[in-house]
Amino acid sequence: MSSFSRLALSAHLAPRAIVPAASAFARPSVAYTASRHFHPTNMASKPIATLDASLVPRLPPSSPTLFEAKKQKKLTFEAIAKELGREEVSTAALFYGQAQASPEDIQKLSAVLDIPAEKLESQLSGYPDRGRTMDMPPKEPLIYRLYEIVQNYGYAYKAVLNEKFGDGIMSAISFSTKVEKETDEKGEWAVITLRGKWLPYSRF
Repeated sequence: MSSFSRLALSAHLAPRAIVPAASAFARPSVAYTASRHFHPTNMASKPIATLDASLVPRLPPSSPTLFEAKKQKKLTFEAIAKELGREEVSTAALFYGQAQASPEDIQKLSAVLDIPAEKLESQLSGYPDRGRTMDMPPKEPLIYRLYEIVQNYGYAYKAVLNEKFGDGIMSAISFSTKVEKETDEKGEWAVITLRGKWLPYSRF
């Protein structure tokens, strides 16, 4: 299988069983003017995700800045993502310092969150230092559930992937992910899609 082959994994899971999700999933670039496209109706009607203070020592300075503005504006990641032209997970990754912000991202975040662009540029212009926020195994129950899925199904995934693609790995760099919600007569379901380029091992 060519190194440019791609893999899409989709899991329909109950709220207490979710597949790992990470990394950036960028939507096509969209024209943006905050004053024209951003409206109060984008504000959250339900509780929004805020920053756990215990994580602050492990996070870059941009994280408290972004999360405090998000809290003051009462914005969901969905609302912010629409303004940035990104997926929600990709947008949340910016807030946790797990993804690199483009100059365009910085300008849009500045407009949406009313943060001076100069401040965001100084805090977001470097390269991310990924992977420092989480203990292994994770202690937070929802995140642990993701880890538990890999514990339970990791070798099953590997076996099926090897049969379909050969000897290789699914990239977490050339990668995208998104979270969706489904509702039926049995309740609410979390749907997390992982999509990574297949990378065969090189022979040398």
